[in-house]
Amino acid sequence: MKLSTSYKQILSLSVPIMLGSAAQNIIVLSDNVFLYHYNDLDFAAAGLVGVFYLIIASIGYGFSRGGQIMIARRNGEHNFQGAGTDFQALFLFEFMLSVILFLFLQYGSRSVFELFISNPDILEKSMDYIIPRSYGVFFSYLGVSLIAFYTGIAQTRFIIYDTIVLIIVNIVLNYLLVFGAFGIEPMGIAGAALASTLAEVVAFAVFVAYMIWDKSNRKFGLLNFKNLQASSFGNMFRISFPIVFQSILGIGAWFLFFSFIENIGSKELEISNLMRTIYLILSIPCWGYSAGINTLVSNFIGNKKRQAVLPLIIKTTKLNLLSTMLISVPVLVFPEFFLYPLFGREDMTLILETKPYMLMLFVILMVFGTGGIFINGLIGTGHTQTALRIQTIFTVVYIIYSYFVIKHWYFGLNWAWAAEVFYWGGITIMAWLYLRTSKWHFLKF
Repeated sequence: MKLSTSYKQILSLSVPIMLGSAAQNIIVLSDNVFLYHYNDLDFAAAGLVGVFYLIIASIGYGFSRGGQIMIARRNGEHNFQGAGTDFQALFLFEFMLSVILFLFLQYGSRSVFELFISNPDILEKSMDYIIPRSYGVFFSYLGVSLIAFYTGIAQTRFIIYDTIVLIIVNIVLNYLLVFGAFGIEPMGIAGAALASTLAEVVAFAVFVAYMIWDKSNRKFGLLNFKNLQASSFGNMFRISFPIVFQSILGIGAWFLFFSFIENIGSKELEISNLMRTIYLILSIPCWGYSAGINTLVSNFIGNKKRQAVLPLIIKTTKLNLLSTMLISVPVLVFPEFFLYPLFGREDMTLILETKPYMLMLFVILMVFGTGGIFINGLIGTGHTQTALRIQTIFTVVYIIYSYFVIKHWYFGLNWAWAAEVFYWGGITIMAWLYLRTSKWHFLKF
C-alpha cells in the first residue's frame, strides 16, 4: 500500500468500507420497511429492540476495530506474520465473545427489556425479535473479524461483493418471512429477525470461501498458529476494550433515549423510529470514512509519518461532509418523494409528521460527520483510552440532558434530538484539541 494523503487514496480505501458499513444499516432499513407495512406495533417495537441489538452488535464490531488498528499497524511496518497473528487472536476472541452474548440474549434479555419497556405488547414483540436474532451473533462477530483483516491490510474490494450478497438475501427473506409467501406463514417481527440472521450466515460463508480462494493472504500465515501467544490477546484486548466500551456507551445512551421516548407515547416512538432509520442510512458515509481513517492513521504511524495524520483527518472530514450532504439534502428537503416508496401506505401521514424534524436531522448529520471522523482518527493512533474518556464525559451529558428534556420538561422532539448535537459537538472539540498535541506520537504495541 503506497501511502499518501490524497483524496484519491482516502476514497479508494473508504468507499468499499462505506458500502460494507451500509450492510447493517440496510438490514435495519429493510426490517423497518417491511414491518412498517406489516403493522404499527411491530414497527414501533422494531425501533426499540433494534437499538438494543445494535448495542450487542457494537461489542463485536468494537473489538474488530481494535484488531483492525493492530493489523494495519503491523502491515504498515511490513510485519505480515504479525498481522496474521493479530487476526488469529481477533477471530478466536470474537468466537468466545459470541458464545457469551448468545447466552445473554437467550436468557437475560427479557429482564433488561422489563426495566425499560412499559407497554406489554411491545415487550413481547421485542422478545419475538431478539430470540431468533440472537443466533446471528456468531456469524456477525466472526464476519466483522474477516472484514477487519481485509480493511487492516487495505484490500477492501471484496467487501462490496459480500455486502451485495447480504443485502439481496436479507430483502428476499424479509419478503418471504415477514408477510409469508409460498406456503410460509406470516411471521412479522420474528420473520424480520430470522431473515437478518440467515442473511448473515450466507454472507459469512461467502467471505470464508473467498479467503480460501484468495492467494494474496498466504504471506500472512493465517493458518499458522505457532506464533499465537497470550500476549496477542492481551494487546488486542488493551486496544479494543475502550473502543467496545465507547460503543456500548454511545448506543446504550441511545437505547435510554428511545426508552424515554417510548414512555411519552407510541406516536412519538414511531416518528423517532423513522428519524432513526433515516439517520442510520444517511450516516453511511461517516461509518465508511471512520473505518478508513482508523486504517490510514495506523498505517501512517507504522511508517513513521505522524506529521501527516492531522491533515489526513481534516481531508477525510471534508470528504465525509461533502458525501453526506450530497445524499442527505435531497432526502431531507423532499421526504415525500424519497420516503414514500418505502414508508408510504395509502397516505403519507408518518412522513408528514416527521418532516418538521428534518432540519434538526441535517444539523445532527453535519455535527456527527465531523465528530465521528475526529474521534476515529484519535482511535486510529491507538489512544483508545483517551477517546473513551472523551466519549464518557459527553455520554453523561447526553443522558442527563435527555432525561430532563424528555422526562421532566418535554419540549418536543426537536429539543429531544438536539442531544445528538451537543454530544457530537463536544466530542469534536475535545478530539481536535488532543490531536493538536504530541501526546499520541509515542504509543507502541
